[in-house]
Amino acid sequence: MNATTQTESTLVICGHGMVSQRLLEALCRQPARPFTRIIVFNGEAAPAYNRIQLSALLAGDTGEASLALQPGDWFRDNAIEVCDGEPVVAINRHDRTVTTVTGRVQSFTHLVLATGSRPSKPGLPGENLDGVMTFRDLNDARTMIDTARRHRRVVVVGGGFLGLEAAEGLRQRGMSVTLLHRSGHLLNRQLDPVGGQLLQQHLENRGLTIRTGTSPIALLGRHRVRAVQLEDETLISTDLVVMAAGITPATGLARDAGLDCDRGILVDSRMQTSDPSISALGECCQLGDATFGLVEPGYQQADVLARVLSGIDAEFRPQETSTRLKISGVPIFSCGTVNPGPDTESVVWQDHEQNHYCRLLIKNQRLAGAVLLGDTRDGPWYSQHIRQQGDISRYRDHIAFGKHYCEAAA
Repeated sequence: MNATTQTESTLVICGHGMVSQRLLEALCRQPARPFTRIIVFNGEAAPAYNRIQLSALLAGDTGEASLALQPGDWFRDNAIEVCDGEPVVAINRHDRTVTTVTGRVQSFTHLVLATGSRPSKPGLPGENLDGVMTFRDLNDARTMIDTARRHRRVVVVGGGFLGLEAAEGLRQRGMSVTLLHRSGHLLNRQLDPVGGQLLQQHLENRGLTIRTGTSPIALLGRHRVRAVQLEDETLISTDLVVMAAGITPATGLARDAGLDCDRGILVDSRMQTSDPSISALGECCQLGDATFGLVEPGYQQADVLARVLSGIDAEFRPQETSTRLKISGVPIFSCGTVNPGPDTESVVWQDHEQNHYCRLLIKNQRLAGAVLLGDTRDGPWYSQHIRQQGDISRYRDHIAFGKHYCEAAA
């Protein structure tokens, strides 16, 4: 098959997630459009949608229609061609072409890899049984909703954000849920042990069964999963297993094309890979030692890349990113250092009646970290202090009570 004729300048984007969509919108806002043609090859059947709202869809709190980031007219009005369900399977860097799963060969002037990530699998015996799945995309959510109509029991592996959202959503669908987490407390990357324990108590009060400090060693069944075997030989009967134990950058396409990769696709501060005509951004890329599992850094990368592709000087500089979540109605905020160390002091404030918890970590009279659970209104103010690293000694005694107390004390 001959390559599609390249007219003037063609931007090809591999992947159409939230970060890819942000790039498209940022390109459309540029004073001068840098490409005469933009083609997006999307591995999923649906155009870019709000992946963060998949948990609300699973819980029955929203419908699929509300997930769309832009109506179909938007792409037509901006002359952007989106090819849903047609992922790129190969890159020819010499000819500057990509080949899709349908056999189409498309030329490009510049290529952007926004391939995202894939769920990490621990390599357990029985992982390939029917009824074992992950929770990453719209199809996963649809499958889980359908399964909840026909089955009663589920084991969720992973006590991070996705695992907790899957567990709570399936509980709201009427399933009996057991959640397993290898770490000693839930959300161990966002919360300290006390915050994790408070969250666990809240979720257990709502009907979840939670076991921390344990991992499955095998999934059992002949054709469909029937039980999960734990390290202590305990067997948990189940109809469904949801694996939510982290993500791995999707680098296969880049590696096969000979691009430099480590854990992710290596990029510089302009989001350029080892090939000047190819960029990467979002969960698939790596800058220095850092990979990016949150959407906010991906949005920042998209804004930078849009400027770079438009000939404007711009650089992406990773910042201290705060995490704002809501699990089962409980707001959670964390930023900076989460767990105390030998060179930090802790300021802790807790309201047992309201189930509010605050731990602030201070180093050399500067705020180093904040963990908030229940009341997160002052989270952005703490985050600003962590980024700016200003001296807090004037209102250190009041800092746990938030912005207004500190401004009054100062």
